[in-house]
Amino acid sequence: MPAAAGSPTPRGIKKMAEKLIIVMANTDPRNGEELGAPIFQATVAAAMDYEVDVICTATSGRLMKKGVADELFVKEGSPKSVYSFIQDAHEAGAKFYCCSPNLDLFDMTEDDLIPECEGIVGGAHLIEQVMEEDVMVLSY
Repeated sequence: MPAAAGSPTPRGIKKMAEKLIIVMANTDPRNGEELGAPIFQATVAAAMDYEVDVICTATSGRLMKKGVADELFVKEGSPKSVYSFIQDAHEAGAKFYCCSPNLDLFDMTEDDLIPECEGIVGGAHLIEQVMEEDVMVLSY
């Protein structure tokens, strides 16, 4: 059985995780200050050549709807919208996903999703991914 991420291998060398999953579940888009850290950390991790998935679920699922993130700002008066930060993260290699219940919750269809959204995932996908041994998870 292979060593779990971060645990010693037979030679005493720790195996690094290869993938980072950022779960935005408690991040409320109505408070722009909460949006900066998870999206910025996704950008940095992708730039460091880690595989990065950002799962937007619960209220943060609204960020995946066209036009929503365009109107949000991490800091009042900033010229750069949250959508611009999402675009930066996506360009660096981060992949964004919308949780399936968000479509019904926010009256969305797949056509309503921003181009940076790679697709729709369900709870089973999320659980399956976070249980992989080479994955680390940040939750916001």
